Amino acid sequence: MPSSSDDTPSARQSWLEERWVEAARRFDAKTPVIYQQEIEFDERVSDWALGNTGSSSLFLTGPIGVGKTHTAWRVCRLWLENAVGPGIPWKGSPVIATTRATSLFDALRPDAQSEGRRLIERLQTADLLFVDDLAAARASDWTRERLFEIFDERYINRRPVVITSDVLPSNLTEIIGPRVASRLAEMCRGNVVLLDGDDRRKGGNR
Repeated sequence: MPSSSDDTPSARQSWLEERWVEAARRFDAKTPVIYQQEIEFDERVSDWALGNTGSSSLFLTGPIGVGKTHTAWRVCRLWLENAVGPGIPWKGSPVIATTRATSLFDALRPDAQSEGRRLIERLQTADLLFVDDLAAARASDWTRERLFEIFDERYINRRPVVITSDVLPSNLTEIIGPRVASRLAEMCRGNVVLLDGDDRRKGGNR
C-alpha cells in the first residue's frame, strides 16, 4: 500500500488494510480444506479475476472431476486479493457468499419463510456470489421465483457471480427457468470457460 512521507501508514491506509485482512481471514476460514491448496489457473480464469471491474461474472463448465469447484474457490480468493487488496479503496469488509445449488434450493423451500428471506437478501447483496454445481438439481416453480429474485437483484446492480456447472448456460433453462437463465447468460457473456481434462478423483492429472 502507498505510505505517508515518513513511511508510516496513514489511519485510512491502516483501516483499509485491516478490512482486507478481515475479509481474507473470513473467506479462508470457510474454504473447505480440500480447496485450500493452490492450483494453476486457466489463463482466462485468472484474467477474469485480475481484470474484473466488479460487474462481470464468470461461468465455469466442463465434465465431472476436472476441478471446476476447486478452481472457483481459488479464483474467488484471487478476486478478493485483486479487487479489495491493500492499496485498493473499499468501504468496509467485502463479503463473498458461497453456496452449493442443492443446499440453496433446499433452503429456499416454501416453508423456510423468514430464514429463506434472510438468505435471499444475503445472496442479493454480497459483493461476490459463488454458486457451485448449478445443474445438480432441478428447481421447483417456487424456487425458480426465489432464484429470480436473487439473480435479478444482482443483475440490475451489476454485482458479479461465479457459477460452476456441468452444462452450458444455454442448457440451464429447464433447471432454473428462462428468466434466470437469460440474465445469467448476459452476466457471464464473454466469460464462459470450459475446463477439460481427466477426472481428478480417478487419478487424473492435477
